[in-house]
Amino acid sequence: MYAVNRSAQPARRDVLRAGAALATAAAAGLSAAGCAAGGDGVSADGTVTIEMWHGQTDTGKKAVESLVASFMRSHPRIRVELGGGVLADAMLQKVTAALAAGSYPDIAYIFGSDLASVARSPQVVDLTDTVRHAPAPWTSYWEPAREAVTVNGQVRAAPALLDSLAVVCNKKLFRQAGLPLPEAGWRWGDFVATAKALTDAGGGRFGTGWPGVGDEDTVWRLWPMIWDLGGDVVAGDGKHIGFGDTGTRALEVVAALARDKSVYVDPKPGSEQMYQVFESGRMGMVVTGPWQLPDIQQAKIDFHVVPLPSFSGRPVTISGPDTWTVFDNGVARKRAAKTFVSWLIQPAQDVRWDIEAGSLPLSRRTRDLPAWQHKESGTEGLGVFTKALDTARVRPVHAAYPQISQALGQAVVAVLLGRSSPAEALRACAADANAALLIPR
Repeated sequence: MYAVNRSAQPARRDVLRAGAALATAAAAGLSAAGCAAGGDGVSADGTVTIEMWHGQTDTGKKAVESLVASFMRSHPRIRVELGGGVLADAMLQKVTAALAAGSYPDIAYIFGSDLASVARSPQVVDLTDTVRHAPAPWTSYWEPAREAVTVNGQVRAAPALLDSLAVVCNKKLFRQAGLPLPEAGWRWGDFVATAKALTDAGGGRFGTGWPGVGDEDTVWRLWPMIWDLGGDVVAGDGKHIGFGDTGTRALEVVAALARDKSVYVDPKPGSEQMYQVFESGRMGMVVTGPWQLPDIQQAKIDFHVVPLPSFSGRPVTISGPDTWTVFDNGVARKRAAKTFVSWLIQPAQDVRWDIEAGSLPLSRRTRDLPAWQHKESGTEGLGVFTKALDTARVRPVHAAYPQISQALGQAVVAVLLGRSSPAEALRACAADANAALLIPR
């Protein structure tokens, strides 16, 4: 997130860690979900109390607290209690256990990549009517925000956070290498050649970096390449991956970086080391999101932000939205929770959350507000990330996605480390991912 430092927001960096083990646990736990404990939440004076597991810490937590206080001042008959006790990257496991025990919150912060698994529970509230009758038109929300909360045509959560990927360049290293800064419309071949030219093995300088754990942080950087080549995560028949050939070509970019020894492979989850290398002035380019800009500024890196390269010349990127998911704890609490999330995603509140906690605007109406325009104009490169939302895509809200991601993550790591060719790695990926797609859900 761009508004928070690294220690304050591990969740955004871990947004993309939806592992198969957690998905399996979710599938087992959701089937056992029972009635909610804790009563109807209505006091003698008619005040309804709801519980929200927010998943934030430090700056994000303060932003939520401020918004909740404002809401309760304008809605005195609804009391919102914040809790959960875990950060967002542990929320799936926490909510799964709570559903299985029959004692769960009214609202929880759920990663978009986990929503399909969570939404299998009958306790997850359908918000289709809520968002479509909200004050701000649903169509004004960016397409990634809408797609990330839609499961089988129904809106199963409210959008909570939006981001996008672009490339941040160290201008000093480009000058030292005698290279022009890249511009919008550049190609992946340009990226590979530029990374090679920026690399100085003897001086400990890398052209770029890539997460090398095999988790979602490793994988989501590859999807824009696959989409640009005409591929998709899941084929139209729903039984096979949709990136058999395009995935191989995308992995060839990874293989070229590895052959040139121009890529720093981060061996630890969270990409912390990769970002530390960039922020220490020893990496020329890093593919990242707006959340990283404060750290880069704090490190006093003179930087330039450019959209992702492509194969076609057309703009393409990925967004990893997160959600506010509502659970059914009875009529009164459900109505109150729906009222709160509907209020929370409106532009007047969204812009506060974006600026204070670190998100791109959920809707074009938020983007057009003076407060956001001021924030964007005062933050180097932020506008590039916002503009990228026009062409951003999201991973499918599909119950098999965690297994597909795990298989592709292993393929990316195998290529990064020179253990497999792109074609070999993709064949192994396809075998595991296709098997996951055949499991009835």
